[in-house]
Amino acid sequence: MDLDLALVRAFTTTAGTLHFGRAAEELRTSQQALSKRIARLEEQLAVRLFVRKGGIRLTEAGERFLPAAHEALAAGERAIAAVSGSGPAVRIDTWGHLYAPMRTVAQAVQALGPVRLEPGPGRDWPSVAQALLHGGTDLGFGRVHPLPGGRDAGLTQRLVRLEPVDAVVGPDHPLAGADALRPADLRECTLWCPAELTRLDFLRRFADAFGITRRQDGPNLGLDHLVQHLRGDTACFTLFPADAPLPDHAGLRAIPLVEPAPLYAWSLAWRESARHPLLDTLLRGFTETGRSRRWLDYTPRRDWLPDTDHAKLAGDQG
Repeated sequence: MDLDLALVRAFTTTAGTLHFGRAAEELRTSQQALSKRIARLEEQLAVRLFVRKGGIRLTEAGERFLPAAHEALAAGERAIAAVSGSGPAVRIDTWGHLYAPMRTVAQAVQALGPVRLEPGPGRDWPSVAQALLHGGTDLGFGRVHPLPGGRDAGLTQRLVRLEPVDAVVGPDHPLAGADALRPADLRECTLWCPAELTRLDFLRRFADAFGITRRQDGPNLGLDHLVQHLRGDTACFTLFPADAPLPDHAGLRAIPLVEPAPLYAWSLAWRESARHPLLDTLLRGFTETGRSRRWLDYTPRRDWLPDTDHAKLAGDQG
């Protein structure tokens, strides 16, 4: 049996949205035409791919077919690229968007020359891990940490950057005039977490390690919302990567943290059983850029990392 990639794309798009109307809009077709494509594919495979009662969800057969369907589409794109000379694109999902992950990716890719990237926004590491396992993306970039229940089994990661973080406070914060702060100096302050704290592994581990018991979290409504909150609450601070841009007009103070200096670990992640043809090239770009910019500098007596990041650093250096 020969698979029609148009039918496969109809399936993966519908599986990604779990909504026939939105999938049809994304594919620029009618919902009726999309339903016919899905029905034709199910007929060819002799299985039901979706349950259509009380909403839409994948059947067990659909769950099994989804990773292979993504791989079939990727193989088709590589075949076209091979004859067109354009080279295959790399789908990369990033997360931790307030911390501007693409600025690091851009620096590494720039050293390689023309590499076609297709960036995608990931909600968080668990959602990107799922996309990698299901073939919905080729590469993930952000802060990787262990997921409960072995939900990251089958994925490989490479630590590529350790970035110092600053304490960021509003102009009227009691510590706003400091040239530098120790993490212990923040114990009487309130840590503002720009998302649900259960989703922010680094901030949670930092607060636990340094005895910061006052914590607030809220929805991630973007950088402007973060700025407004810090300016309006003189008890709050947050952590922000030292090289990430803050609005010039905000009046915030970014104060270096020392003794120890916390480091934010950026990693690449991928599914080992579905390595992209350009993965080794990308890894070389991150390695060369990281070496020239000293992205992986770490001194135990000077710096602080969560235990899970210690393990990654030891594994990569080994």
